[in-house]
Amino acid sequence: MRKLKNSELDRLSVDDFKSVKKTPIIIVLDNIRSLNNIGSVFRTSDAFLIEKIYLCGITAKPPHKDIHKTALGSTNTVDWEYVDDTMDLVETLQAKNIKVCAIEQTENATMLNDFKPEANTTYALIFGNEVKGVAQNVVSASDTVIEIPQFGTKHSLNISVSCGVVVWDVFSKLNN
Repeated sequence: MRKLKNSELDRLSVDDFKSVKKTPIIIVLDNIRSLNNIGSVFRTSDAFLIEKIYLCGITAKPPHKDIHKTALGSTNTVDWEYVDDTMDLVETLQAKNIKVCAIEQTENATMLNDFKPEANTTYALIFGNEVKGVAQNVVSASDTVIEIPQFGTKHSLNISVSCGVVVWDVFSKLNN
């Protein structure tokens, strides 16, 4: 087997990316500290044609060299917006009939492998702070909570890893 060259990957141009139909997924970053995590989420969002990223609270905004280091230009392709208060955003999204899903470990959470996205529905996936997770008031206001099953001793994943796992799973189910 031969590795493909970059020229063989059939990548979209920035203009094509902006005009192509997006996956009905919105990412909400709730008070993310690490600029590298933010950049990684942009890169994952580009890979799966995510509709939009909302950066909330203390989450840093592009342009920033530490975001750029991991985003590799995806801050120029993925639509994004800064919103100061995550709760205000949740209410706005729900008013638009977007299903808000906190990605968190809670009682009665739906395990990711059991989550069944509905057709013709847009989902806002909320990822929380590296230490405190998604704020409790945001979890309480969410339409559902999705938990990534974990079986080791830590029961904790880096936010950029969590985003990759959840986005891939939901993307796969929506496109199946």
